[in-house]
Amino acid sequence: MKLRDAIRTMKFKDKNKNHHKLYTTWGEHLDPDHVLEEYPRPQLKRDNYTILNGYWDYCITKDSAMPEHYDCKILVPFSPESMLSEVNKQLMPEEFLWYKRKITIDTLPDNKRCILHFGAVDQFCEVYFNNKKVKEHMGGYLPFSIDLTEEIEKGENILILKVADDSDTSYHSRGKQKLDRGGMFYTAQSGIWQTVWMEWVPKIYIESIKITPLVLQSAVEVNILINNSNTLDLHKKDDNSSNRNSDSMISGEIECIEFHIDVYAKGTLIISESSEYPNVVIPMSNFEYWSPENPFLYDVVITAGEDRVETYFAMRIIEIKMDSEGIPRIYLNHKPYFQNGILDQGYWPDGLYTAPSDEALIFDILKTKELGFNMIRKHIKIEPLRWYYHCDRLGILVWQDMVNGGEKYNELIVGYLPTLFPSSAKLLKDKHYRLFGRKNEEGRKEWLKECEDTVNHLYNSPSIVVWVPFNEAWGQFDAKKIYARLKEMDKTRLVDHASGWYDQKCGDFKSIHNYFHKLKIKSEKRPTVLSEFGGFACYIKEHSYSWKIYGYRIYMNEEDLNKDFQKMFAQDIAELKKKGLCAAVYTQLSDVEDEVNGLFTYDRKICKVKPLMNIIR
Repeated sequence: MKLRDAIRTMKFKDKNKNHHKLYTTWGEHLDPDHVLEEYPRPQLKRDNYTILNGYWDYCITKDSAMPEHYDCKILVPFSPESMLSEVNKQLMPEEFLWYKRKITIDTLPDNKRCILHFGAVDQFCEVYFNNKKVKEHMGGYLPFSIDLTEEIEKGENILILKVADDSDTSYHSRGKQKLDRGGMFYTAQSGIWQTVWMEWVPKIYIESIKITPLVLQSAVEVNILINNSNTLDLHKKDDNSSNRNSDSMISGEIECIEFHIDVYAKGTLIISESSEYPNVVIPMSNFEYWSPENPFLYDVVITAGEDRVETYFAMRIIEIKMDSEGIPRIYLNHKPYFQNGILDQGYWPDGLYTAPSDEALIFDILKTKELGFNMIRKHIKIEPLRWYYHCDRLGILVWQDMVNGGEKYNELIVGYLPTLFPSSAKLLKDKHYRLFGRKNEEGRKEWLKECEDTVNHLYNSPSIVVWVPFNEAWGQFDAKKIYARLKEMDKTRLVDHASGWYDQKCGDFKSIHNYFHKLKIKSEKRPTVLSEFGGFACYIKEHSYSWKIYGYRIYMNEEDLNKDFQKMFAQDIAELKKKGLCAAVYTQLSDVEDEVNGLFTYDRKICKVKPLMNIIR
């Protein structure tokens, strides 16, 4: 153990409030009139849409009453705490953030519905349209939509948002945000931080789809959800439809909806299926497997009545099996596959939670692969759907963390003891809610719903192969039950039920974090993964956010850092793989604020290491 570095890490607190202002190359060249204009949802894509990013009016008030005046402009979808928003103000828990913009409609299409989409708004918001409240939403990481058909008017319309954010002062999910930032916790951000857009859809439209690869049956299952399908009979004519409210969208307006699915491989139509039912199993004979080395995607066009959407899927299977020596391993497409991963926080110095461009998202993924990694652990943050699309098409495995919540954590329990003395994590069960910051029952229920919503939201991205509900006991509770629930919801992926410590003797593998001790593993009935390790820190002054150094092993130059980085993989990880290690996640892809343990600097302008010479497969 590097005891000096461990003590330095544990007691770290940066009291200097003056930090370097860093911009990425994409942030430096950002055009405010063309901000993140790509269609935000490649997994369910339409052609008729309007991106609403750009300058909105905003103000911050102490009063919850709607303001009469808006002080300045904010560049959406960047949070007010970020530099790219051009605001640079921290929203506090006792304050309200207001947004306002005009939406001008030249014509109202006949027999169409207008749907307004928000990618993510942190944390609680109320949406008003033409002075009418049309939506309330809690949760800063998941999308929501609003049907504006009855409210929207030809000509000028007014959209207003009221946002509040408790950040880390409550039990709501918050990730690594903290008002008193420092060390491993980062600047709290708030408000709109993913794309806002609007689209016109038919009166009866596809609300969502669920695509499941059935590799063992050589098939793929497609489930299509129509709006208001709980009251919609798709196959029987209703002779009394003239008496129904148009909002109910009863199928008396049509005799039948036919579902049609076209599957393409490399641009060539290979399968065409029609059905009167929204659930279809499509045979996939002689299919091609998806993997990081061969990220093969099948493109799909789905029509339902007058609606048409584009999507994609992949054929891949992830499972636990014994290898030829009787060692439990993680298998990808029926073969042992070592997952050489990197931890990715998804923070940007200029945009915080929001990448300045689509190219910036692609850069991180491609550079991860170029350095020799085949997996990314997305750390307690949910990215915009375009990030997962790029992982799908570029070919990299993803371990998706759920976003942690809970009240104030006991630092002794979740920090000092298990980090310095890992064996202590065996002594405590996660039913002790108070010790894990989970005494509030409403908070537990809220997190569980968000966990389930996250699975549904990201289900169609084949790159995701592992769900990680809890990290280092931050808000952990009832991990056995939650593991069972996730396996019930999704049989196509594995679950790391407790990443780091406080293992509850379940989950698909034993998950270890180790920064200060000699790397080792013990024989287990489950596969073993090293889900966090490394954290080698190297401070580069001109490209660092903080004046201080936070990391788990301190290096004074890039040469020494690279030497030990290469050695750790070539010797330590390679030897552990022989003994049964199935995956390893190095911390981390880039520096984040005070943390300078990234392979890239925070601004992504310098890579501190060379690509791995010994790539473990």
